[in-house]
Amino acid sequence: MADWLEIKIRTKQEIADTVSDILEQLGALAVTYQDAEDCPIFEPKPGEKPLWPNTEVTGLFAKGTDANPILHTLRAILGDNLPIAALDLADKEWVRTWMDSFVPIKFGKRLWICPSWTSVNEENAVVVKLDPGLAFGTGTHPTTALCLEYLDSFNVKDLDIIDFGCGSGILAIAALLLGAKHATLIDIDEQAIIASKQNAENNNVADKISLFNSAKENYKGKKVPLLVANILAGPLCELEDIIASHIETNGTLVLSGLLEEQVNEVMEVYKKDFTNLESVSKEGWSRITGIKK
Repeated sequence: MADWLEIKIRTKQEIADTVSDILEQLGALAVTYQDAEDCPIFEPKPGEKPLWPNTEVTGLFAKGTDANPILHTLRAILGDNLPIAALDLADKEWVRTWMDSFVPIKFGKRLWICPSWTSVNEENAVVVKLDPGLAFGTGTHPTTALCLEYLDSFNVKDLDIIDFGCGSGILAIAALLLGAKHATLIDIDEQAIIASKQNAENNNVADKISLFNSAKENYKGKKVPLLVANILAGPLCELEDIIASHIETNGTLVLSGLLEEQVNEVMEVYKKDFTNLESVSKEGWSRITGIKK
């Protein structure tokens, strides 16, 4: 007998949540979403959690579950047009398999991002302990990597910084471990605030951060010599005035989260307040740096 029953349904994004609810009502222990085709989502709006046009919804059921009544109910509710498959799964160490897929990653000369269950044996290594979670930013995405590489090369010693759109807090925490004095973390997503606080505590820098949910309050603190913003091209352009107002004269701006083809558009918006605008690209994504006028 199989250890798990997995039922997969290929559907449209408009009814994916409905399909998920039905699977849960039928006894699914867990429900996941996956891209049913090669259709990446590059630019969701802030706070938006979009699904793919063709989404595969999977329900995981306990050992011994009979698939037939579940399939019958699904077809009665959803019709016969949606592809539905039932698969028997053998048991294995799911958690260990998941953990093994995350390994330490090096950025620049000394900065490492490591899951908490791993370690780095390298002299002078600066290690950020960060486990995968709900908030964006584990170092694996090119936009995060571009920012981490810049921080590793930049002298942040004793600086106050702002991490604008902090996500997991990875950039602020990295800067603090590299020698920054204090970091202000700003985001519109409460999950990001929670994740950043927890990650700061896990890296023993919680006493060096301030957290602001900009959906609830406006940050009115002092200007800083370094601001990093790894969000998206659209919000970066819309928020130029606010971002610029947080940086002191001759301070450094670091922007990421934009595609290569969006660089010129973003630079055009930022050139009114910044000079020496330069871009670097990685796997189709880009980072822009500049100096505040």
